[in-house]
Amino acid sequence: MLSPLTKSRLRKFRSIKRAWWSFWILTIAFVFSLFSEQLVNDHPLLLRYGGHWYFPTLRFYPANAFGGRYKTEADYLAIRGDPAFNAHGGWMLLPPIPHSPLHSYLDLAGAPPHPPSWQHWLGTDSSARDVLARLIYGFRICMTFALSLAAISAVLGIIIGGMQGYFGGRFDLTIQRLIEIWSALPFLYVVILLGSIYGQNFTILLTVMALFEWIALSYYMRGEFYKLREQPYVLAARGLGAGHLRILFKQMLPNAMTPVITLLPFSIVGGISSLTALDFLGFGLQPPTPSWGELMQQGLQNLQAPWIATSSVGALFLTLLLASFVGEGVRDAFDPKFRLRLQ
Repeated sequence: MLSPLTKSRLRKFRSIKRAWWSFWILTIAFVFSLFSEQLVNDHPLLLRYGGHWYFPTLRFYPANAFGGRYKTEADYLAIRGDPAFNAHGGWMLLPPIPHSPLHSYLDLAGAPPHPPSWQHWLGTDSSARDVLARLIYGFRICMTFALSLAAISAVLGIIIGGMQGYFGGRFDLTIQRLIEIWSALPFLYVVILLGSIYGQNFTILLTVMALFEWIALSYYMRGEFYKLREQPYVLAARGLGAGHLRILFKQMLPNAMTPVITLLPFSIVGGISSLTALDFLGFGLQPPTPSWGELMQQGLQNLQAPWIATSSVGALFLTLLLASFVGEGVRDAFDPKFRLRLQ
């Protein structure tokens, strides 16, 4: 059950139309991106051959299942125009955008990158891969990375910062000195070092960034718990013999969530920007992973093909703009100090 204060804050957020609609646009876009294999793919959604039904976006089928010679994955692009496939009653239903982000369309006339056309709405990149398909898959990767990073950072920031503020004293001083030393480490060097040892992948980047991202939130949580530790209801809970964990997470945390909620959208903005920047510099995800940063790098190297840079920068700008609108709306609705300043 939501408290009256929380309901009031949610109504306030909903009344901020720019933030409310931005939230729904981002949410719907992310939910659709989770089904990219069914919406953007060169594998058919549904295929009928020889009297049997197949679902290539959900299962692997070898080429010999459709009249081929080998047990490797079927080339559905070649199958579409194969007379033998049609002779056996072959039929397929393609996704709305029938392109894979990893397939190179080298059969197109001219050298890549190819300009926008009816077949490829945003053209192709320097490897003849469909730009729109890579943008959509890149959006899913960016949002998944940013949301995961924000969640992990929030958990670490709440636990460490909350314990500092609750216990105080030498414990707080020791942890604070360790945090200052840790935050002084060069983040990019750590990414390069661990990437060279363990390889550059989603998990390594998420782990390294999470080890640094929680620090800012811990400062806010430390201050909130310092403020709440002497409140009457906390003293009463101690007097009744409640344990530290119960007081921390049952009594104090619900009253200290404002920094977490107000900083979360901006943490998502930071996560998207950081991943894109690392991919642009070549320290992010390994090729051929669809990446906005990698597309921007291609746009820089192929200035004669402006559709690459324009589409990738435009997608990044629009996503960050919507997330920033959400963040401003959340801050306005949930932060009482900000509302007082506005008044």
